[in-house]
Amino acid sequence: MPVLVASDLDRTLIYSSAALALTMPDARAPRLLCVEVHESKPLSFMTETAAQLLTDLADTAVFVPTTTRTRKQYLRINLPGPAPTYAICANGGHLLVDGVTDADWHAAVTARLADECAPLTEVQDHLLRTADPVWVRKHRVAEDLFAYLVVERELLPEEWVKELAAWAETRGWTVSLQGRKIYAVPKPLTKSAAVREVARRTGADLTLAAGDSLLDADLLLAADRGWRPGHGELADVAWTAPQISALPERGVLAGERIVREFLRATRKPA
Repeated sequence: MPVLVASDLDRTLIYSSAALALTMPDARAPRLLCVEVHESKPLSFMTETAAQLLTDLADTAVFVPTTTRTRKQYLRINLPGPAPTYAICANGGHLLVDGVTDADWHAAVTARLADECAPLTEVQDHLLRTADPVWVRKHRVAEDLFAYLVVERELLPEEWVKELAAWAETRGWTVSLQGRKIYAVPKPLTKSAAVREVARRTGADLTLAAGDSLLDADLLLAADRGWRPGHGELADVAWTAPQISALPERGVLAGERIVREFLRATRKPA
């Protein structure tokens, strides 16, 4: 039976220039491979060792990139190894099969959102009314499914984030702060639901997962085994669970360790 490996991308497997600063040593820094270019600028990286390990992983598992990115943002990424048959975008709102959206899956997700949580327009209006232009750089809506802000992190009031999270909770939404982005995402919109669908289609009897943010918690809990890096929202609150390994590595070296753990687990399933 196949092993399914579902991994978050940003700040888990791949790292922006800003995220590289988490632990990138000046002396003897690892060699990096650029895996994303946008407007002629290199955006995201992984170590060359991680790239080789990810290529090797394709021989032993069904690898499923599992991201909050929109489809357009995801398709900018050029991961090493063969193109994944399945990919999960928009936090589970889109299931791509050979790069094409599964329309039935997306329709089922949007129907569930309409039934189970406050509408996106209500959340958008709240963000526009309460977020201060002094520290907000961009207001964005992703795939007509959720909203996020790009902020100046050093100016962002911590209390505002807490108040937003409490307000969103009563409306069936989750708030996640990742780097310079604040996400407001409907609770029924989950990576885990999409991963379970891929497991059903592939017949996988073992699911492995990795992620660093609050939006990855459901994914990790749904997996048979999971890993989180030593940075990110989950690490900040020392989040863990019985099947989760909390790694000490931070930054791009954590990404390399995660792929190494995936490969080890697929070769010797637990």
